[in-house]
Amino acid sequence: MTRVAVFGAGYWSSFQIAGWQELPGVDVVAIYNRTRAKAEALARRFGVPSVYDNPEELLDQARPDVVDVITDVDTHSYFVRLAAARGIPVICQKPMAPSLAAAESLVRDCAEAGVPFLVHENWRWQTPIRALKRELVSRVIGAPFRARIQYANSFPVFDNQPFLRELEQFILTDIGTHILDTGRFLFGDAQQLYCTTRRVHAEIRGEDVATVMLQHGNLTCTCEMSYASTLEHERFPETYILVEGQRGSLELGPDYWIRRTTDDGTVARRYQPRHYPWADPPYDLIHESIVPCLANLLRSIQSGTPAETPGEDNLQTLRLVFGAYESARTGQVVSLI
Repeated sequence: MTRVAVFGAGYWSSFQIAGWQELPGVDVVAIYNRTRAKAEALARRFGVPSVYDNPEELLDQARPDVVDVITDVDTHSYFVRLAAARGIPVICQKPMAPSLAAAESLVRDCAEAGVPFLVHENWRWQTPIRALKRELVSRVIGAPFRARIQYANSFPVFDNQPFLRELEQFILTDIGTHILDTGRFLFGDAQQLYCTTRRVHAEIRGEDVATVMLQHGNLTCTCEMSYASTLEHERFPETYILVEGQRGSLELGPDYWIRRTTDDGTVARRYQPRHYPWADPPYDLIHESIVPCLANLLRSIQSGTPAETPGEDNLQTLRLVFGAYESARTGQVVSLI
């Protein structure tokens, strides 16, 4: 039985714990939160036996096999290093750190300690996105040359996560981490990027609209992100993807439909995510992706085989995120080579 300890008792922690409990051979044994009452409430809900408001005591007394850090980004480095100092493999929510330099330092320290350090990047594990990837790998549309990844809606994200209003850097660190990682998952690493940002909601501090153009070799991918768009076909939290290839195109559109168009015509198939009773219905697509992501990370920890999103790999995604901010600030194309 693999013993998992969770750090954090906020909004996303309940879904992470539920995801862990879907995996055979996993036991969530302890929860840490600085406000003990919140951890106690979460522990009662999920049958977790131990609660701590001191992270060192949790690590030394509960002795977990894995630590899952689900706290504010500014605390990630502290908790990751506490686990690494004790030789405990650690999983961290995205973004792993508030700056690229801090993320690079964290990855380096865990590597020097010989401790597995993995990032919970679940967006790429969405059922329709995995299906689109399989279509791309099959080369049924030939070599792709242009793509668009669009995440744009008017969902009131600030209602259930009000802290997002106060972020100086918002959509690129929050959703951009996911969307840019999806671009890497589908098309590999980019060599350069150009970005523009906007703030449409006057009552927030950061940007709520961003457009990033990525150059992946012979393919150009445009990533569109917005929480300020009212669109006919918006279906939060779905991502729409269009890929044009030499012999056809692939389109992931509303309601999980993938359409493949070639000279033979158009074939459509729906890839509906699995429903879990613990998922919050508006987030059903996202919460479903937690389970295969955790399974991949746990398998890596247990077997030593590579995970899809170790810290080293996720650094490449963060280089896109912070490169996008640099481009938006300077108005210049940013080289990533």
